[in-house]
Amino acid sequence: MAKQIYVNLPVKDIVRTNAFFSQLGYTFNPNFSDDKATCMIITEDIFVMLLQEEFFKGFTNKEIPDTQKTSEVIVSFSAESRAAVDELIHKAVAAGATTPNEPQDMGFMYQHGFQDLDGHLWEYLYMDESALPPQNL
Repeated sequence: MAKQIYVNLPVKDIVRTNAFFSQLGYTFNPNFSDDKATCMIITEDIFVMLLQEEFFKGFTNKEIPDTQKTSEVIVSFSAESRAAVDELIHKAVAAGATTPNEPQDMGFMYQHGFQDLDGHLWEYLYMDESALPPQNL
């Protein structure tokens, strides 16, 4: 049985959020999107539900963290190449994101990320498993 993953994140402005992630090349499932939420498609089994803050509050009794001061999560995805990582980060910055960290090159793994319009952290990485350091057993 296939499993699906739904990551839920609060956003301040659903229209602005849709426009931002559309500029990065993401698409949305209209069956699970309206003026309170949008379902961003990552793969056929992975989705990010971007929920207007007031709607998000209906799913939790906890406060929504101030993402300018705290990190609630870093959402990470693999990429097909180093160039794909760089291209996506470039698109994100052009759409209004910031890059809180410099890219990291560990030889076998290259990663870089951005902070979106709501302060959520997104990271993209390319891993060359053939370049992994040997394991000490």
